[in-house]
Amino acid sequence: MAEGQERISINPAVCDGKACIRGTRVMVSAILDNLAVGVPREEIIGSYPSIQELDIQAALAYAAEAAREGTADLPLEHTV
Repeated sequence: MAEGQERISINPAVCDGKACIRGTRVMVSAILDNLAVGVPREEIIGSYPSIQELDIQAALAYAAEAAREGTADLPLEHTV
């Protein structure tokens, strides 16, 4: 697993199984959408106080992996 990817999880019971920052309901796509339109990282963190700078970096790494491979290999998270 790429560096930082432990910060991202997929759980079918959270956000319809979309990739999220682990332990939150903040979808990776929301972070990437904000970055794509030029929202500063500090503002993204202000909007989603449960995330950190390392989570934004992990979201970018996830996107790079997805672009490179077509998918990002993440373990399926199960909630008991």
